[in-house]
Amino acid sequence: MQLPHYQPDRYQRLFANKVAQALTTLGLPGAPEPELFESSPSGFRLRAEFRIWHDGDSLDYVMFPPGNSRSPQKIDTFPIAAPRITEAMPKLKVLLTESAELRRKLFQVEFLSTLSGELLVTLIYHRPLDELWHDCASGLAADLNCQLIGRSRKQKLVLDRHWVTETLDIDGKPFHYRQPEQCFTQPNGGINKKMMGWVLANTEHREDDLLELYCGIGNFTLPLASRFRRVLATELSKPATEAARWNAEINKVDNVEFARLSAEEMASAMAGERPFRRLTHLHQPLDQFDLRTLLVDPPRAGLDDATMELAAGFDRILYISCNPSTLADNLRILTTTHTVSELAFFDQFPYSHHLESGVILTRR
Repeated sequence: MQLPHYQPDRYQRLFANKVAQALTTLGLPGAPEPELFESSPSGFRLRAEFRIWHDGDSLDYVMFPPGNSRSPQKIDTFPIAAPRITEAMPKLKVLLTESAELRRKLFQVEFLSTLSGELLVTLIYHRPLDELWHDCASGLAADLNCQLIGRSRKQKLVLDRHWVTETLDIDGKPFHYRQPEQCFTQPNGGINKKMMGWVLANTEHREDDLLELYCGIGNFTLPLASRFRRVLATELSKPATEAARWNAEINKVDNVEFARLSAEEMASAMAGERPFRRLTHLHQPLDQFDLRTLLVDPPRAGLDDATMELAAGFDRILYISCNPSTLADNLRILTTTHTVSELAFFDQFPYSHHLESGVILTRR
């Protein structure tokens, strides 16, 4: 079967409906007219994961309807996925079916691809993996021309490397990103480039500093660094922080410092409530940064109370949101001290109710 909500002929109408609903949810009287950024109707998703359904010696990719784990739906085609994924899916299915070793107790398959054409496949098992599996998997990786990882309980076997490298042209300059397996990366590469371009277009060159929370692997960090004197970027995930440091080095961005802290911990540090050893590596004390602009790209839950209090003290807030409902909750508070000066909607997840928003707030 195909995805039931895949309707490329109705794409513009579906996007318009989501925008209308988001504007109602946000309820921002007097806000500027939003900029709208459409996705490609197909081939846009750089990540995909499927459960594996076994029937004797054959297998299928399956997905489950929300809230229903007992009704697997076989996936024959997946047109929303990037070309490297859609090309690999049928080949991988055949190769797995032909190998009793590779398909035995295989539970799930995950794909991570890039706009630049790289592919990483993760095979997840309900059994230990041994040298025989490794030998068979090496042949599979060669046949698919991809990176390959095998996972089982307390086990991770990386055949070559556990990341792909993405290259994005932003504002006329190429940026290279190491994207490790199981680290968050933007799933829609085309929309990601549009978000980065929008943020840059609305950020003038400044002589003060930027604080970024939830920086991940440095997606927004690296292009934005050219607009500020210095950038202090924080991320809780250790693998993502390590990738961000590597990405800054390979792109020769030398005015960024990364710290492995949660947003709430950073708010505590900024308030002087407690010291953090994870900030002692900074080239200067925290209170010597001239932090006037804040960039946040939080998870669906939005900003917690401590981070909201921190945000209120900044002259300018760049807020990227994946959830209009929690964004609306946060804006009800932030707009008591700030004005919405720019608004944008990015269709990160076509054919779903999810919508990415970009808001720029300036202090009243």
